[in-house]
Amino acid sequence: MTNALIRRLDEYTPLTGADRDELAHLCMQSTRLVQAKRDLIREGDAPRVIYVILDGWAAHYRTLANGRRQIVDFAIPGDLCDLNLFILDRMDHSISAITRLKVAEVRRELLHRVVTNFPNITTALWWAELVSKSIHREWIVNVGQRSASERVAHLFCEMFLRLESVGLTNGFSCDFPLTQNDIAETTGLTAVHVNRTIQELRRRGLIVLERQRLTVPDMLALQDASLFNPNYLHLRRLNQHTDAGRHAQKGRDRQGR
Repeated sequence: MTNALIRRLDEYTPLTGADRDELAHLCMQSTRLVQAKRDLIREGDAPRVIYVILDGWAAHYRTLANGRRQIVDFAIPGDLCDLNLFILDRMDHSISAITRLKVAEVRRELLHRVVTNFPNITTALWWAELVSKSIHREWIVNVGQRSASERVAHLFCEMFLRLESVGLTNGFSCDFPLTQNDIAETTGLTAVHVNRTIQELRRRGLIVLERQRLTVPDMLALQDASLFNPNYLHLRRLNQHTDAGRHAQKGRDRQGR
């Protein structure tokens, strides 16, 4: 259950055996189960711990006075919610369980000891925060400039690569528990528009989405359709999803024959 956090941080900074042991220890201190559709923490609450997602999906969101909701990020296994909670008096957004969650609750003094004594982990945490901000910038561009089809396809690309980076894909398939309403609240579209858009992506052969399972037959084609550039994720394992990486793999396949 802790491998996702280790894999996530190892994407940004190579970790030693001692670093990995410390991260495993970090996630074993205090764990909590949260049922689907329940809030992990609400806007206005006083944060007391940092949450590490061990299993399941969560959503960061804001709710307007009239009840409308905007999802501003997703958290999957290996993600931390959020490192800046320790300096907040009150939460400025809520975090809700999309699926049943298992989280580790990390106390302030424990995290302070880790960042003081394990510089590789500290550097990796800085990178994690940088990537989080980069994702937020990309989401602003997504809602502000991309078409409906591009917005939804872009979300599929991003979440697939984020899941792949922590070992939660099988070939070009992954679990995808988001409802059409979740996608609508993420992309600034209506649920009806999301439904039409998903049907269009299916007809074009860009995705297969059924029973909360996403398959991407051709990742490069889906990236082209969504104007997706994966560089903002800063993942070292992305080479297979670039044109250069695809050509290199074809060369290796020819040599193998």
